[in-house]
Amino acid sequence: MSLPKAITYTLKDIYALPDGERAELIDGRIYSMAPPNRIHQKILMELCFILNNYVKVQQGSCEVYPAPFAVFIGKDDKNYVEPDISVICDKSKLTDKGCHGAPDFIIEIVSPSSRKMDYTTKNALYSDFGVREYWIVDPVKERTTVYRYEEDAAPMIVPFSVPITVGIYQDLVITIAELLD
Repeated sequence: MSLPKAITYTLKDIYALPDGERAELIDGRIYSMAPPNRIHQKILMELCFILNNYVKVQQGSCEVYPAPFAVFIGKDDKNYVEPDISVICDKSKLTDKGCHGAPDFIIEIVSPSSRKMDYTTKNALYSDFGVREYWIVDPVKERTTVYRYEEDAAPMIVPFSVPITVGIYQDLVITIAELLD
């Protein structure tokens, strides 16, 4: 007896979702997305403000996008994500539809329903496709896990009360606890 054939989904299936329903596509599997809570949105808004303001003050070339923002991370039609925050420094990756290729810096803010996705599935995806830096901000555990893939270093686990230097900028330091006051 043969095993049932696994269904492989594509971008066509993502675009066919009913209006208002959000999902991500990783290696041909669809993952539904739950609506974020208030703390998630507060952290998202504050981090976007800090990053966007930094880029403007420095007259940098990077652009900062909060979710929902489409990231077509692979060259195929089997990977599509909507990171909480995407920072893209190569403007040739940007189109009206989103980002085609890996953002330089991605931040995911953990929700109870996204814990496994953020720490395992997305971590591997972002590493494999060339994201330079990935933060997992975990409000429940009050810590941020920082991956700097291009440095090939072990992840750093940083309590919210401790300042974190943004690796792609080096002169930008963020303390997550200050965002929650």
